[in-house]
Amino acid sequence: MQETIYEVADRVATITLNRPDKLNAWTATMEQEVRSAVQVAEQDDNVRVIVLTGAGRGFCAGADMSLLNTVATQGLGDEDAGRIQAGGTVQEGRPDFQRKYSYFLALAKPVIAAINGPAVGLGFVIPLYCDLRWAAENARFSTVFAQRGLIAEYGMAWMLPRIVGLSDALDLLFSARTITASEALDLRLVNRVFPQEGFAAAIHDQAAQLASSVSPRSMGVIKRQVYAGLFQTLAESFDLSVVEMVASLRSADFKEGVAHFLEKRAPNFSGR
Repeated sequence: MQETIYEVADRVATITLNRPDKLNAWTATMEQEVRSAVQVAEQDDNVRVIVLTGAGRGFCAGADMSLLNTVATQGLGDEDAGRIQAGGTVQEGRPDFQRKYSYFLALAKPVIAAINGPAVGLGFVIPLYCDLRWAAENARFSTVFAQRGLIAEYGMAWMLPRIVGLSDALDLLFSARTITASEALDLRLVNRVFPQEGFAAAIHDQAAQLASSVSPRSMGVIKRQVYAGLFQTLAESFDLSVVEMVASLRSADFKEGVAHFLEKRAPNFSGR
């Protein structure tokens, strides 16, 4: 049985974690299916935005507890350790963006985490690698790791402080406390909070608007600039922006961007 659902509509690819009876607890099968779905979406010219969400009342409750219990009682074997250390799907570009989950940052298309319910442990980590995090009003968040005798997993010690700041990141990691969607918004852990009723439809409408109203080429270049900038000096970022600006002025999407504004009509960007 598949553990994810993949759908495309209005140039939005929606990947739904589909173990609702387990609050979409993460498994190796789910991880492989998400990687595959992301690759399909990235290569599909009809897709301009990717949404990752959960079925039922949860986003992701973290790693499946039955697997954690097995490791706790029987120990961690070399094969299991190798799976934890395995990288992501991207085979070129910065090594930083070739790791498990960090490969989201190397995608040319924006990835939105639509957090419809509890996001705990690994379910907290994965949205950090999404470009935008939109939550339902009853979503809940916890790093949980310190309560399990674990640590800040999968690079979140690097990602989380860059999103919420150093002190708040340490607070969330040390205490492993649960926070509400409202507090997550105050911390800027999430960008927006939506009513629970009609959440999926609202997310789709917002994602579809993003897919239709701006240049996909621009989004891809801007995303690459922003994440590259985390490793650059100001001068390096400035010089890259000049190179990209010249390229954008020669693009078909630039011509369309000017034309639709002057002609007072909806844009029809090609992505070129």
